[in-house]
Amino acid sequence: MGRAEERRARQRGGHRAALAQPSSRGDVGPGRGGIRRLFTWKRILGTFLGLCLLGIGGFIVLYLVVPIPKQGNEAAQRESNVYKYSDGSILARDGEVNRESVDLAKVPKKVQLTFVAAENKTFYHDSGVDLKGTARGLINTLSGKGAQGGSTITQQYVKNYYLNQDQTVTRKLKELVISLKVDQKLSKDDILKGYINTSYYGRGAYGIQAAAQAYYRVDADRLTVEQGAYLAALLQAPSQYDWAAATPTGKKLARARWNYVLDNMVEERWLDSAKRRAMKFPVPKDPKGAPGREGQKGYLIDLANKQLEQKLMKDEGITPSQAEAEVEGRGWTITLNVDRKKQAALERAVKERLTSKLEPKKRTVDAAVQAGAVSVDPKTGRIVALYGGKDYFTHYTSNATRDDFQPASTFKPVILAAALEEGATTQDGRPIGASTIYDGTSGRQVLDHGRRVGFGPPNEDRTDYGPIPVQTAMNKSVNSVFAQMGVDVGMEKVMEVAGKLGMDTKGMQPVPAQTLGSMGASPLEMAGIYATLDNHGRKVTPSIVKEAEQSSRVVKPADPIGDQVISRESADTVTSVLTGVVDDGTATTSVAANPARDGQQVAGKTGTSDFDRSAWFTGYTPDLVTSVGLFGEQPKPPYRHVGLTGATGLLPGTGRVNGGGYPAQIWADYTFGVTSRAAFDLETTQGAAVQPTPTPSDTPSPSRTPSQSPSTSALPTSEAPSRTPSATPSQSPSRTPTQTPTQSPTTKVPTVGTSDKPFDPGGQQNSGQ
Repeated sequence: MGRAEERRARQRGGHRAALAQPSSRGDVGPGRGGIRRLFTWKRILGTFLGLCLLGIGGFIVLYLVVPIPKQGNEAAQRESNVYKYSDGSILARDGEVNRESVDLAKVPKKVQLTFVAAENKTFYHDSGVDLKGTARGLINTLSGKGAQGGSTITQQYVKNYYLNQDQTVTRKLKELVISLKVDQKLSKDDILKGYINTSYYGRGAYGIQAAAQAYYRVDADRLTVEQGAYLAALLQAPSQYDWAAATPTGKKLARARWNYVLDNMVEERWLDSAKRRAMKFPVPKDPKGAPGREGQKGYLIDLANKQLEQKLMKDEGITPSQAEAEVEGRGWTITLNVDRKKQAALERAVKERLTSKLEPKKRTVDAAVQAGAVSVDPKTGRIVALYGGKDYFTHYTSNATRDDFQPASTFKPVILAAALEEGATTQDGRPIGASTIYDGTSGRQVLDHGRRVGFGPPNEDRTDYGPIPVQTAMNKSVNSVFAQMGVDVGMEKVMEVAGKLGMDTKGMQPVPAQTLGSMGASPLEMAGIYATLDNHGRKVTPSIVKEAEQSSRVVKPADPIGDQVISRESADTVTSVLTGVVDDGTATTSVAANPARDGQQVAGKTGTSDFDRSAWFTGYTPDLVTSVGLFGEQPKPPYRHVGLTGATGLLPGTGRVNGGGYPAQIWADYTFGVTSRAAFDLETTQGAAVQPTPTPSDTPSPSRTPSQSPSTSALPTSEAPSRTPSATPSQSPSRTPTQTPTQSPTTKVPTVGTSDKPFDPGGQQNSGQ
């Protein structure tokens, strides 16, 4: 071997030795080849098959050890709930449970099929379980995403009758096993019978017989297909779909679900398509009162149940129907935040100031008067008193929580809050504040940087105020000022701030018409908004539930006091401005002049919608916020909104039901009887509470550019609000502004009704209170 060959041999050997040497970093593990050998496809497949066999083995063991319970769970043997005032005294025992089981033969076959069409079209040929839905539910439970649909009728029956609504892996696995066994042991008819007899339909009704009576006053054997489809639709969300209490959105959803059920029946060839097309929605009858819910009790119980259900849905990830089934008749002891003395005082104020004056047999309009009120402690967020209507048995819908009437000018403080919070300026660049001057000419067109937006609301009685500061405009509820202010701020910003303060703005269009409070709102909602202002800008979500107990289970609501949603200075400035409404504005006669006031500081705002269809006063002291609303509702179906002009004997054309009248009177009698004397702690340099109200003559020309002589016929477009609130402070109006803008109006001139339709030049005038 030559030297060259020897050298090459040594190099090859050295190279192999180098490869065999450990790394200088100390690595001793396998290289890439080792990793590939560890994770071979054979090993991966073997591991997967092993896990599958382990899962199958585990399920077999579970199947063997989990029996069908010998009897129904405690939920199937319902108990009455007990409701208490905040001091622990008994408010109500919620009556006996309304349940009656019937044989399936007493339920018409096509009515039976409505439930199958609604919940589980494969019911008659499935194995009793939906493996996909169950797997999805297990994954969602493990990941904390909450409940999902997809259970079969068999699974729902097992959950209702044998188990509970808990969203745990253990419960779901038990549900799966028991459902498989029940499907093998019982016939499909027996399962369907159990399902429709154990389900909750709302109105305290468990089972189809109780539901048939509760909604249609018939026995189950006399139900029509249309009625059956509605009862089947109810199971998805009983309270939300109950026609008597549903919101407009709830009614749309209920009707859509009803159509879905019937369309599925046609698809499955269980219903003739021609008969389906001829079917009309079967509007349910009004509910009858349940024992223990007379007077105001039913309204308090309903709101307590609803808020507890919302808490359970959030905490446990269950659906609305599951939450209702968990609360209604489940043996809860629910302590409310309602103060017994304040509740009695609110009821007394409504009776003395309003309902004692109503004579429906003498005056038809008196039968249309509905009152609602909510009183909240702004420091704790607790609902201390509530008035839902004359009697739960005669008016099922709570006027305290209904949101189908307009809040009118009680929305104006929200516009000012938005202007302050956003640091908004007028069209010519002036910062908007309590002393900013606007043109108060009635009906003038609103401008957006020189462009007309097609909106020019008239003031009450078409009064022209001329140059007027924001403080006075709030006192007198001048529509033209706040319409322009809304555009100056930007309606998107206004609605954004409204949402932060507590208004449900979902679906609301940010159009200028909203500046006049043309959206819907409830006394509960308005009380929350004003409580947030009273609480210096920290969000207040009114809560009626103090604590709920069930055996050893205790549920407490989330803290009603939330984050700072607007600055303290903005909130306190609005409060300061609103004191002027009481001391020098539309609430002066009813609130400021009330002899029981005794120097108490008060902030608040009146509001009256078109044709007197709603009238409001929402006001507050440092420790109590109360919103009072009067609503005109036709006393018989279809319960349309109607005007209240002339109610209680007020003569049309000389007196009106407006925010500064009965609502403010009720508010004052109640509040001054239960509140402690205290002064607002305000961090602001603006508004009537900290400085005299400026008059137009003290200030320069208006800070806006629209024409100084707009047409008084400049009216809202098709986007116009459904009302312009009244400026009259009492049932016997104390003033109508003069045409001279440099002085406060003093002439006593009667006002007229308004409407929640766009302004009609040939009809009654819009008002601005």
